[in-house]
Amino acid sequence: MKMDIQEIHEYLPHRYPFLMVDRVTDVESGVAIRGFKNVSINEYFFQGHFPGMPIMPGVMVLEAMAQISGILGFVTTNKKPSENLVHYFAGSNRVRFKKPVLPGDQLILESDFISSKHSIWKFDCRALVNDEVACVAEIMTAERER
Repeated sequence: MKMDIQEIHEYLPHRYPFLMVDRVTDVESGVAIRGFKNVSINEYFFQGHFPGMPIMPGVMVLEAMAQISGILGFVTTNKKPSENLVHYFAGSNRVRFKKPVLPGDQLILESDFISSKHSIWKFDCRALVNDEVACVAEIMTAERER
């Protein structure tokens, strides 16, 4: 299953300037998801991070991985945020930044479902640029009512 931006809007409550997923290229319910974020020099965070040497902040890379993981959580449960639910970014473990993400890069986002217990979801995530790992992390989301 693929998702364009209109379908992504159905699965994520985020909007500009905080939506970090441009396209979902593949998703298998309860298993894995893959998509991407096109990183543009026009991103608001490049104004201050860093002037003359723009680098995507690591927390924004983590946010992108959390957002794509949230989509996988919603697809897996066959629910949507319009049902007054949201997947909050609840935590991260084993985070490692391997290479900087720069303007013009396409950030490939991959998330594999690990487990779900008491509405806490765990995912094994990767962010890649040109087939090279930029970041890895275990991401946790919490499914909650709004």
